[in-house]
Amino acid sequence: MPHVLKVKKVGDYSSYVGQVDRHQLVSVIDYAEVSPIRHSLNDYSVYGIFMHHNLSIDLTYGCGKYDYRNGTLICVAPGQIGGKEDNGEEIDLDGYALLFHPDLLHGTPLERTIRKYTFFDYRVNEALHTTSEEWDILVSLMRHIKAEIDGTHDDFQDPIIVEYITLLLNYCMRFYNRQFLTRKFENSDILMRFDALLHDYFEEKRQQVLGLPTVQYCADKLCMSPNYFGDVIKKTTGGSAAGYIRRFVIQQAKNGLASGMSVAQVAYDLGFEYPQHLTRMFKKQEGVTPSEYCQGLRG
Repeated sequence: MPHVLKVKKVGDYSSYVGQVDRHQLVSVIDYAEVSPIRHSLNDYSVYGIFMHHNLSIDLTYGCGKYDYRNGTLICVAPGQIGGKEDNGEEIDLDGYALLFHPDLLHGTPLERTIRKYTFFDYRVNEALHTTSEEWDILVSLMRHIKAEIDGTHDDFQDPIIVEYITLLLNYCMRFYNRQFLTRKFENSDILMRFDALLHDYFEEKRQQVLGLPTVQYCADKLCMSPNYFGDVIKKTTGGSAAGYIRRFVIQQAKNGLASGMSVAQVAYDLGFEYPQHLTRMFKKQEGVTPSEYCQGLRG
């Protein structure tokens, strides 16, 4: 069994790398100040944002490995495991880590909105690769947060820190959006693979055993996290991955109805448990029921 560092509070990781924190709920680590450090495989109960520069080691996050290169950022959320098991090796790191406990967010707008930052659930091969300008912005925000933590504690300190974290997360969203846009070719390839996957799913009659395809199923087959997959499809098509699947299913239903199959036959053939479930989806998508659609074909 691998040795796992339980990061139940931010100080658990800070202590491991040799930093004394001045705040119980948030920590900024400048790796240049604590290096060299030993590897650690961490089980997080806190949020973490890890920025590394000029580093080339294999780190494990979730179910995959990642080889860091220049200006790379990975985010983790409570319940995730990441890092590399301690093998006795000491490494020099260049970059920053921001860790903050969910308790820091209690009663703040960020507590309600942090789920919109979907990159906390991305896999390691979906990390953010920053430009030099983007890297400088993120480093500046890390330094601002660190300076605030190191300053005098008063009633304004926590709200200011949370605002800085929110700003940093919004910049990450912007930079990820830039990364999606600059990878249009890769995104188009993902869309084609998604479409082929759906065709194969129904041609091989998997719906008879598994039911209708889900976003989770498609993301797994395409080796992506559901959040990253959903974001790629949204950036590429303007709609959701679930919506794309629904449109595909409705088109298959139209093909079956046009060939003379009954509504019930089409529903069961596509993997619906009951015909009325198809009728409900069809009416919502097309504005008419399958029966009304068939009448239109005959008219």
